[in-house]
Amino acid sequence: MAAKAGKGGVERAWSRGRAGADVASGVRPTCPLPRPVATLPCGSEPKMAAPSRSTNGEGASLWAALLLAAVALRPGEAVSEPTTVAFDVRPGGVVHSFSQNVGPGDKYTCAFTYASQGGTNEKWQMSLGISEDSQHFTCTIWRPQGKSYLYFTQFKAEVRGAEIEYGMAYSKAAFERESDVPLKNEEFEVTKTAVSHRPGVFKAELSKLVIVAKATRSEL
Repeated sequence: MAAKAGKGGVERAWSRGRAGADVASGVRPTCPLPRPVATLPCGSEPKMAAPSRSTNGEGASLWAALLLAAVALRPGEAVSEPTTVAFDVRPGGVVHSFSQNVGPGDKYTCAFTYASQGGTNEKWQMSLGISEDSQHFTCTIWRPQGKSYLYFTQFKAEVRGAEIEYGMAYSKAAFERESDVPLKNEEFEVTKTAVSHRPGVFKAELSKLVIVAKATRSEL
């Protein structure tokens, strides 16, 4: 099973740099992040705002920070600005799916499959980014307005052409001054290819999904 936030490569990436100096000075280690994100305690879960297009490049910097921290790539590894596509999440209890491709020859796919109940359609977005060497890609699916008011009966965010190294699901997405709120660990599971709900345990709240994946051996 792929590592969740705060474990393995994610934790090592956040702990680089300032950690050693802070420990030596008796200060609780913090991890520097690119502007405008504040520092976080080392080993804590990175709760970042959803990536967005930005004319001043800060959106791309934030996107790069997520990828670099999650998979512990070399500092300075270039990451492309994400491609963001809007789509409707539709209630009614029927299973729907939305997918996008990224990479040379559309080698990677991220697909979001769900069923929900509630009032009316909600506008969501899917953002895909890829590392300079095309060996890692990111997929973020979220409601830009923060919390979704739909009642999700099931969900699955699935990747093709790659294996998941980091996956997280949130009941509430960051919006204005409010932070991401992750689902409890028992509510969802992360495998090599998908982040999905756990039947009977998932509490039907979903607003954001984040995946970082690496090319499978057949794609290397």
